[in-house]
Amino acid sequence: MKLAVVGGGSTYTPELVDGFARLREVLPVGELVLVDPDPGRLEAVGGLARRILARQGHPARVTCTADLEAAADGADAVLLQLRVGGQAAREQDETWPLECGCVGQETTGAGGLAKALRTVPVVLDIAERVRRRNPGAWLVDFTNPVGIVTRALLSAGHRAVGLCNVAIGFQRRFAGLLGVAPEEVTLEHVGLNHLTWERSVRVGGEDVLPRLLAEHGAAIAEALRMPRSVLDRLGVVPSYYLRYFYQHDEVVRELRAKPSRAAEVAEMERQLLRMYRDPALDMKPELLAKRGGAFYSEAAVALTAALLRTGPRGPREDVQVVNTLNNGTLPFLPDDAVIEVPAAVDARGARPLPVRPLEPLFAGLVANVTAYEHLALEAALKGGRERVFRALLAHPLIGRLDRADRLTDALLAHNKEYLAWA
Repeated sequence: MKLAVVGGGSTYTPELVDGFARLREVLPVGELVLVDPDPGRLEAVGGLARRILARQGHPARVTCTADLEAAADGADAVLLQLRVGGQAAREQDETWPLECGCVGQETTGAGGLAKALRTVPVVLDIAERVRRRNPGAWLVDFTNPVGIVTRALLSAGHRAVGLCNVAIGFQRRFAGLLGVAPEEVTLEHVGLNHLTWERSVRVGGEDVLPRLLAEHGAAIAEALRMPRSVLDRLGVVPSYYLRYFYQHDEVVRELRAKPSRAAEVAEMERQLLRMYRDPALDMKPELLAKRGGAFYSEAAVALTAALLRTGPRGPREDVQVVNTLNNGTLPFLPDDAVIEVPAAVDARGARPLPVRPLEPLFAGLVANVTAYEHLALEAALKGGRERVFRALLAHPLIGRLDRADRLTDALLAHNKEYLAWA
C-alpha cells in the first residue's frame, strides 16, 4: 500500500509515522511519500521517519519529494496536512482580530476565515492534480479549517473525508477517567468541525455521561478551561472550541495579555526540527505532544484503513467520527453542509449514522455557523471584498456592521500576497 502525505515536512509527521509503525496490522503501509516544497524540512522529517520505522522493525520505504504528481501516482490515499503561509500567517490570524475586539484564532472567527481564504484554492488545486494523475485515490483532509476545506473538496466532486482529533481525544480522556479501554467508549459526538458536543458517552451500551460529570466534571472542565457549571447546566461536554463562543470576551482579554499561540508553536517547531536532524533520534520526542494533534495518528490510521478496507474487520472498526456531507442527517441544515458526526466508513466513503434531534440551544449555533461556512466558501472560491464582508457579518462571533467592515479591511491587508483577487 502506498500513502502520500502532502505537507510531509510538518513537525506533525513523526506522530503520523509512529502510528503507521505501531498499527501496521491495521494499515499495512509499504511506501510512504512525504511531499513538501521545503527541502530542509523534508530532509529532517524524512530522516526521522525512516529511523522511527527502522526502530520498530517496519519495512515501509520512505521517500521525500516536491513532485506532487509523482507522489500521487499509484497512491491509495493522499493525506492533506498543509498550512498555507506557515506559522507567520497563523500569527497574523491570531493578532489583527484582537485589534477589533474579536477572538484571534486560526480556525474560528475572522482568523479562521483568513485561513480558509488562503487554503481552499491551494487544496483544490492539489486535489485536482491528484485526481488527474490518480482518480481512485482517497483524500483524507486534516487541513484546517477542516469543515470548510472538506466542503470545498466534496463540492468539487473529490473522494474526500475530513478528519479532526477532537473526538478521539475525548474518547481517550474519558476512557482514562473511567478506567476502561478506549475501544469500549462510544461517543455521541455531534455538530460541526470545532463546534461539537458530546451528548452521551456509552460503555457497554450504558450512557455513563451523568456519572462521568458527577465524578470527574471538575477535571474535565479544567482541561476545557470552562467553569464546571457549564457542563452541569448543559448536561454535555462541549469541545474546547466552544469556549470562544461561550466565553468570548474573557478569551479576548486573555489573548491580549500573552504571546500568541503561533509564536509558541513556531519556537516549538524550531526546537523539534533541530531534534529531528539528530541522527541518534529514532522516536517521536516528548516535546511533540505539546505541539497539538494528540492521537492524530490513531484517527488517521483507523479512517484510512476503513476507506481502504484493510486490517481486521468488524462493525466497530468501521465507525469513525469524521467530517462529511450532511445529506439529511441534521434536517435543519442543507444536504451539502459538512457535519462532524460518527459515520459508517468503508470503500464507498463515509455515511453519517442517524442522529437524535439536536436541542435548540445547540442547533441554533450549528445553523448559524453553517451559514457562515457557506458564505466563507463562496468568498474563498470567488473572491471579492463584499463576499468576505458578508461571511464575517454572518459569523456569530462578529455580527456587527462596523466590526465586520474593520475586520474585512484588516483581513485583506494582511493576506494580499495569498489572495490573487485582492
